[in-house]
Amino acid sequence: MSDQTPDRDHPTTPAAGDPATTPAGPRPEPLRFFGTTWVEHDGGYGLRRTAVAVGSLAAAVAGAFLLRFAYQGLALAEVGGFVDGLLVVMFAVCTTIAFRKTWEGFTRRPADPAREDALRSLKLIGFIGSLLAYFLRSLAEAPGEKLLRTEYEAARAAHAKRRATRTGNPASRSTKPNRPRKGRR
Repeated sequence: MSDQTPDRDHPTTPAAGDPATTPAGPRPEPLRFFGTTWVEHDGGYGLRRTAVAVGSLAAAVAGAFLLRFAYQGLALAEVGGFVDGLLVVMFAVCTTIAFRKTWEGFTRRPADPAREDALRSLKLIGFIGSLLAYFLRSLAEAPGEKLLRTEYEAARAAHAKRRATRTGNPASRSTKPNRPRKGRR
């Protein structure tokens, strides 16, 4: 078969501007682990929220054990009390920053994306804070659902407003009446 003829087993994809396949209005942005099930709370949304809560809590506990073993390794190496204290303070500060920045990311977009990229290493060190933020947020909703729902509803309202102003037959709209030209009577 040639490339031009459609195959029954492999249908061609419709054009991007095809009105039969283009949904009316804005599309919801997918969430990590949830896709677009957060819109209608369907497609196993409750099960996914439970899985995210249990998974993030389990990963936080596993991470805490990992850090405990690393701390015990330093204690066996007898590096000194100052280094031990510095390590504990560093992980506590990084965990707090990671929790706060992750929690803020669920409710609003970052004002300065470059600054968020600069904090990525701190979030990596304080990964337990990010996991705990995921756990706590998934108890109430999908992490980030509130932000996306607000943006999606605003986009739908704006789309509906634009559609309402364009309704009707444009040919039947009256135009401005012709004014008599100056100099002619």
